[in-house]
Amino acid sequence: MDFEGKVAVVTGGASGIGFALAEQAAKRGMTVVLADVEQAALEDARKRLAESGARVEAVRTDVSQPEQIEALADQAFALGPVGLLCNNAGVNVTVTRSFWQYSRGDWDWLLGVNLWGVIHGVRTFLPRMMEQSNRSHILNTSSSAGLMAGPALAIYKVTKHGVLSLSETLYHDLASAKANVGVSVFCPDVVKTGLRDSGRNRPAALQDEEPHSPDEAAAEEALRAATGLAPSEAAGIAFEGIEAGRLYLYTDPGALEFARSRVADLEAGIPQPNTTLRADIIPKRDPAP
Repeated sequence: MDFEGKVAVVTGGASGIGFALAEQAAKRGMTVVLADVEQAALEDARKRLAESGARVEAVRTDVSQPEQIEALADQAFALGPVGLLCNNAGVNVTVTRSFWQYSRGDWDWLLGVNLWGVIHGVRTFLPRMMEQSNRSHILNTSSSAGLMAGPALAIYKVTKHGVLSLSETLYHDLASAKANVGVSVFCPDVVKTGLRDSGRNRPAALQDEEPHSPDEAAAEEALRAATGLAPSEAAGIAFEGIEAGRLYLYTDPGALEFARSRVADLEAGIPQPNTTLRADIIPKRDPAP
């Protein structure tokens, strides 16, 4: 796919995987539109990209708000044909709680950003992208959690399974329509990003999460300290997959074991015991008395 001279839009673009995707787009001669809810970080990211010689604009955007996605699209298409839309913005909350321990605010925040953000992005950008004469592409960021079944991580998994299913359906619908828009869904495993600290951008109206217990705090610290890919490596893998025309993109093929285990459980009808979210990262909790 030829990206040269086209516009790339990246949500969650001020840091982590989003900024690294923007760097990859700039290297391919694209004009980059960075979108992020964190104004100071967004402006810093814009400056860093501009200093590297990239053509870049920054648009503060809360992806959970459809009118802000509309404004983002208007600014992006004013710059030229949009060749790449990266629906990448994502947030998370405490990962080790049981389903019933999450608050309504937890659900509203994660669904709004992680799932509705992708829905708003596709619904807003896709009709205009389909009208363009040039080939274009949509990259939706899911997660290896989108392949998992098991305990904990309830809301995050719901959102990331949703992004995976959305992308699969969109891929087939566009193929049936012989549209000039491609789709990829990115399922990274552990990457060194600020996801564990995304609460800094949580809306005041949704600040009702319970304080962390000692076990929860230990799990969060373990995740922060976990060895993961650099965002630049993850973004490089994503672009290689986009250019190859693949739907499913992974940073670690080992993540497919989550899917294989899930299929085995489906076939068996009864899931195998699974007492930890990520035994390789998170300390095992003692069973409740």
